[in-house]
Amino acid sequence: MPKPHQIIERHWQHPRLPLTLLLWPLSRVFQTASFLRRRLYRTGRLKSEKLPVPVVVVGNIHAGGTGKTPIVAALVKGLQAQGLKTGIVSRGYGRQDGGVRVLGAGDTAAQAGDEPLMLLRQTSAPAAVGRRRAEATRALLAAHPDLDVIVADDGLQHYALARDIEIAVFPAADLGRTNLDLLPNGGLREPVSRLKSADFVIVSGGTDAASAAAQLGLPPEKVFFSTLENGAVYRLSRPAETWDAGRLKNTKTAALAGIARPERFFQSLRDAGIRPGQTVALPDHARLTAADLPEAEAVFITEKDAVKLAAAPVPENVWVLPVRAIIRPDLAAELAGRLKTLSAQKKG
Repeated sequence: MPKPHQIIERHWQHPRLPLTLLLWPLSRVFQTASFLRRRLYRTGRLKSEKLPVPVVVVGNIHAGGTGKTPIVAALVKGLQAQGLKTGIVSRGYGRQDGGVRVLGAGDTAAQAGDEPLMLLRQTSAPAAVGRRRAEATRALLAAHPDLDVIVADDGLQHYALARDIEIAVFPAADLGRTNLDLLPNGGLREPVSRLKSADFVIVSGGTDAASAAAQLGLPPEKVFFSTLENGAVYRLSRPAETWDAGRLKNTKTAALAGIARPERFFQSLRDAGIRPGQTVALPDHARLTAADLPEAEAVFITEKDAVKLAAAPVPENVWVLPVRAIIRPDLAAELAGRLKTLSAQKKG
């Protein structure tokens, strides 16, 4: 039997009149509260903490996955390629430890959170986690005072941290939809009109920025799009060893994903020519141990789930499919000049 949150999430995609009548008034209350909270920060009645380096917030107006984390990784790598020493801050959702933590190479997902740890390993950028992003940023700067810019993974609605640049990620699947609504009647944290105040909008899974800009009512120059590309599948215990398609013959395979939209991962496997005999979808950020893996000769997992299994002993039958976001046009190159100027101004 579906759980209440599953019923509501299905309603977000395929609205049902009885639920709409029940939830619509609650969404108006949420909308009013969200508007008033943002206004209090904009008018200075609630304080936003400014940092001595530029802060770029990458977030979304949706509750749930929009493909944001691969975009953060791509943006951080792009800024690094532009010569900017870049750090990452995140809430660290799902971690067991509390407080602020500057991440280290030996940290576990339980200590750091799965997404921050994955970003650390993908980018090698200094990173810190904490429920209060401003505190996490101060701790990160204390440990790495030479940073030129901080990228906040999520936190578009975390107005206690002042930001110099806002980047909102919007899923291409929701372009043109007329039934989008705020929580709980819909899956939005803020109305679509909020995108107009962001500096840039990245349409994830899109291919035509100009068309997306027209549908969202935004200037074409502020809209970018991102696509995902599969990397080479590698063995978790020996990352240098890649998957050979010839292994599939007479091999019992399975796939597991603990992400917001697991079907996207399963489809990525199919696109790579891998059709697992069994698929297991876990809740986003779900804890994972080797005992939770399905029985199969080869089990394929996401990089986000791989960081949960990184502690020895690593199962020999686990393979990882890495995915990378490609942002077009090159947003990092677009930002570099502005960020270098801001960094010099703040440090000067």
